[in-house]
Amino acid sequence: MTRIDRIELHRVRLPLVHRFQTSSHAKTELEHILVRLTDGDGAEGWGEIASPSGPFYSAETVETCWSVAVDHLVPIVLGTDWEHPGELARAMARVRGNRFARAGFDMAAWALWSLRRGVPLARALGGGRDTVEAGVSLGIEPGIDALLEQVGLRVAEGYRRVKLKIAPGWDVEPVRAVRAAFPGVPVHVDANGVYEDTEEHHAILRELDGCGLLMVEQPFAPSALLAHARLQRTMETPVCLDESVEDPEDLNTALALGAGRVLNIKVSRMGGLTQAVRAHDIARDHGVPVWCGGMHEFGVGRAANVALSSLPGFTLPSDVSGSDKYYARDITTEPVVCTGGTVRVPSRPGAGWVPDTGFLRTVATRSLVREASAAAVRAPAPHREETPPRVVAHGRRRR
Repeated sequence: MTRIDRIELHRVRLPLVHRFQTSSHAKTELEHILVRLTDGDGAEGWGEIASPSGPFYSAETVETCWSVAVDHLVPIVLGTDWEHPGELARAMARVRGNRFARAGFDMAAWALWSLRRGVPLARALGGGRDTVEAGVSLGIEPGIDALLEQVGLRVAEGYRRVKLKIAPGWDVEPVRAVRAAFPGVPVHVDANGVYEDTEEHHAILRELDGCGLLMVEQPFAPSALLAHARLQRTMETPVCLDESVEDPEDLNTALALGAGRVLNIKVSRMGGLTQAVRAHDIARDHGVPVWCGGMHEFGVGRAANVALSSLPGFTLPSDVSGSDKYYARDITTEPVVCTGGTVRVPSRPGAGWVPDTGFLRTVATRSLVREASAAAVRAPAPHREETPPRVVAHGRRRR
């Protein structure tokens, strides 16, 4: 039986090495929350709340996740005894929604559980691969020449698939330019739900059908499953669902409607590894290929993505690109490295990558420690909080 005696939360901000533009917003830095769970024997597991800063991809933000974590999830985790991470996930499910916030704790629980059992996280989840294929996600660039330059850089690095962000006015022309310049490179596009369920936008998306794409990801709003089903009936290119599937029941509904033929599984979007594995199992039972999407995670969240991608149903390259694609220095003691289009799956017990706590202290913008109270087993324990000064410059690093 596991009981968590100590929880640490750290808000960490890192600059991106390259500005990233999607259909809804642009970002030059990322702020995520790292979760550290420590049990009574001193063993620990790390997780990452990789929510966006603003409410564009989802309703959750760093601020909402911090509030929900401190006020609701920390007391639940400190007050729950569990033998398997799935039991803790069920306890946290009392907090509705807030999947990004819950994902960080679930991820940390899995890392701790696998470490205590002396097995790699990938094997604990059911994975069996030594390496996973890596794809890369590219944002909307100022022009086609800049986009082609970015694609060329990533192709030269060996990435097995390139994902292009699209939006109305930045879709058919840049996609055709990339296909012409890199005819042998697997490419897919991602709209993050920005297209409308109109004949005009359906027609634009159907123009992409002749571009030899792996898939068209999340063209319509998350709830617009009927629109996705109508588009899929008119296209040979598979429609891939992302934001539309937040839990396994959403996936069952989408499959019943024929709303897509591929699934992007994101650990954060689905509330953690527990639910991500369930989605993988359902998709595999229905013959639906899956791949692991990313939220520009630091090394902690990226480690969870790599472990998840080792499961047998992940037959397409996942967004597990090397840390250097996004950060000059990652938060972990070793970066995640992509070599020849693949990332190794750690073979040591636990998640495989852990934070550099010394560096963490220099980049944390806010930290909180809460410990279990020996006197009140299920009552929220006292906490202490500190806000270190913001550091604007970071040292050089090296996945």
